Amino acid sequence: MQLLFATSNVNKVKEIQSLLPEGFSLLGLNDIGFSGDIPETADTIEGNSLLKAQFIAENYNRICFSEDTGLEVVALNGRPGVRTARYAGEQACNQDNISLVLKEMNAITERKARFKTVISFFDGNEFKQFEGICNGSIATEVKGNDGFGYDPIFIPDGEVRTFAEMTLAEKNKFSHRKKAFNQFLEYLKDNK
Repeated sequence: MQLLFATSNVNKVKEIQSLLPEGFSLLGLNDIGFSGDIPETADTIEGNSLLKAQFIAENYNRICFSEDTGLEVVALNGRPGVRTARYAGEQACNQDNISLVLKEMNAITERKARFKTVISFFDGNEFKQFEGICNGSIATEVKGNDGFGYDPIFIPDGEVRTFAEMTLAEKNKFSHRKKAFNQFLEYLKDNK
């Protein structure tokens, strides 16, 4: 079965590709010639995930799935949340976002946080959603060179290393994205 993942983020495609069992292949938006941005105008992670799947389903008439992930920090009242990718501004890069979170967390001892991923799947008729959560905390400084996004400052519960200090296989033991994707895969297997 071939799946179209509604993302241009090659890191996300690589991460999801590593989770696929035999018999499944994955395409990203770059593979179908889409290079624009899909508007993320919803005020929830669930809403943005659904918007992306709807956009591809309506404009390309393809069975597809999308995901939206947010970092929710307890001491920041759940921010960055739905604005995770644009926390430091519309043109912000990962380092800008990380720097802003670390600045806002300066001198705060309560560092609990979680990653939340919502996958939306369009099967040609209806949409289904799957959620994955990874609880953890925010490091006091950037550590590690792997991963992407907030990985250099996120330490999953049960670990002392950030996601950016782990291999992809190690990260997948905790990954919010993997948890949501596993639910999605079970649904696909049951509904082939």
